[in-house]
Amino acid sequence: MSDSTTQKYAIGIDLGGTSTKFGIVDKDGNIIEQDRIPTSSEKPINYFIDELYAKLQPMIDKAGGKEVFIGIGMGAPNGNVYTGNIEYAANLHWKGIVPIAHLVTEKFGIRCSLTNDANAAAMGEMMYGAAKGMKHFITITLGTGVGSGIVIDGKMVVGYDGFAGELGHTIVRHNGRLHKLTGSRGCLEVYASATGVRETAIEFLESNPSTLSLLRNYKEEELTSETVYECAQKGDEIAKNVFDFTGQILGEALANFVMFSSPQAIILFGGLTKSGSFLMNPTKEAMEKNLYQVFKNKVQLVFSNLKESDAAILGASALVL
Repeated sequence: MSDSTTQKYAIGIDLGGTSTKFGIVDKDGNIIEQDRIPTSSEKPINYFIDELYAKLQPMIDKAGGKEVFIGIGMGAPNGNVYTGNIEYAANLHWKGIVPIAHLVTEKFGIRCSLTNDANAAAMGEMMYGAAKGMKHFITITLGTGVGSGIVIDGKMVVGYDGFAGELGHTIVRHNGRLHKLTGSRGCLEVYASATGVRETAIEFLESNPSTLSLLRNYKEEELTSETVYECAQKGDEIAKNVFDFTGQILGEALANFVMFSSPQAIILFGGLTKSGSFLMNPTKEAMEKNLYQVFKNKVQLVFSNLKESDAAILGASALVL
């Protein structure tokens, strides 16, 4: 029988649309060991659980067995903190309701708690990152999609049914670009995600056929937000315009979020933040330009100082630590 004196570790799992990262975390927030597996297999959920077990169980044994673990914390798209289920996640191939926390608890014999992936990252920022000591902040994840975690008065906003804070699915352009997975038009995610940057690049190349661009050296399937960034670094005008457009839309959306919740800071993280000032400058300019006077020049807009995978693993582990 284990007790609080022998339980030294937690497991943090970040289940993403492409890959799932996991690690063993001590009570001081140090990641002792971590690894990852692909998420984007077409196989049923039990195959995923088996693959996770094959990689994670040896790490558990090495640390001293399940008796030294407080619990497993998991962040996942559309993860419901109340039910422990992933519910109708657009970016995952498992459809409907998946009782992921129950399945993980059953497989490992260690209690698993679940939350939304972006909320897990926000918890990581609050405990160990740029939001340490803050009670009012928003984190925005700019990855394959756009996730968000909202903290007010030191508490995560989860709402009546556990799904509050889906800022990436708020409509920012009336009858705008189609979100192929949800069917909505004009939401923030289709513009300010890595996927959105790629779509914008393709649109700009098609609408400016006579403009020279390094982006034309790539086949359409080779275009990514990274290639757009690399071309922007080399001075490519269309690539820079893509980030200006993305930043303008993101900044306008952030202004709305500020006027709703009056945060001390907005923390951006995820793969798209690697584009640095190409994204930050137009975003900050558009945010400030669209703020009501009482909010201007008050909100810090910063990139996360945690590694993306670390923030999510640490935040997930904070569910049980």
